[in-house]
Amino acid sequence: MNRRTLGRLAAAVFASTLFAGLVPLAQAADEAPDAFIKRLSDDVLATIKADRGVQSGDISRIMTVVDAKIMPNVNFQRMTASAVGPGWREATPAQRERLQEEFKLLLVRTYSGALSQVQDESISMKPLRASPTDTDVIVRSEIRGRGDPIQLEYRLEKTPGQGAGWKIYNLNVLGVWLVETYRSQFAQEVSAKGIDGLITSLAERNKTNAGRKG
Repeated sequence: MNRRTLGRLAAAVFASTLFAGLVPLAQAADEAPDAFIKRLSDDVLATIKADRGVQSGDISRIMTVVDAKIMPNVNFQRMTASAVGPGWREATPAQRERLQEEFKLLLVRTYSGALSQVQDESISMKPLRASPTDTDVIVRSEIRGRGDPIQLEYRLEKTPGQGAGWKIYNLNVLGVWLVETYRSQFAQEVSAKGIDGLITSLAERNKTNAGRKG
């Protein structure tokens, strides 16, 4: 597996953090951020390797797992809002819902092909540079397989109250933050066509991706 493909796999692992199993709320609240990422990553890789539907790139299967698992692990509203930028504040509730739906589908379709190439990859964690009282941290890890390791950095926030625990809201793979990459693209769309134009553009991209194989 070459470095570019492995890099896409790394992003796919993030996009599919959705595959991770749930843990009791008390455990999730007390879990260290690097332990959280290690658990999720191991569960992701184990699920991908065991699920034939995911391995084959079955979008309906992937989306079923996304809808069941993503919300406990990722602050997807924050991720979408950050990617959309200032235009998010002007969007109506209905537009925000559509943006989240289309952005989620874009991520899943973009990285679903890499999921089928998971074989012997494993996750290695790096020392955590954070205080026990920090509520916003960066967790560093790498995917090891054939070829050079791929560095991953996760941005996490600790949420209070019911369902307290760590949630992911961004990822750096191969030196590029995922949300910032999309923000530059989305800003051009919003500037030229407004929020509805961005929604239409995302829907068209998803339709195009749906027609592609592999």
